[in-house]
Amino acid sequence: AIHFEGEPGDSRSITYAQLKDEVSRAANGLIELGVGKGDRVAVYLPMIPEAVIAMLACARIGAMHSVVFGGFSADAIAARIADADAKVVITADGG
Repeated sequence: AIHFEGEPGDSRSITYAQLKDEVSRAANGLIELGVGKGDRVAVYLPMIPEAVIAMLACARIGAMHSVVFGGFSADAIAARIADADAKVVITADGG
């Protein structure tokens, strides 16, 4: 389903079965956070497979996702997340 080539030495493949499992796990996590149909979720992630998983998890539970580009200033990112009225933000501690 996904073959990812990141930094040198950082590559991985995800099968359709693995993708389904990861999307289900992420969707359940969103549900546990109180996210449901019609809610908005901001996705602030680098270009990694988890970004796709996050977007598919939102679709699975009927939530809308808004991808936030990381090249903006902190104030601009905060404004975009606030403007989207996101219930949660999915992000990473590294990239």
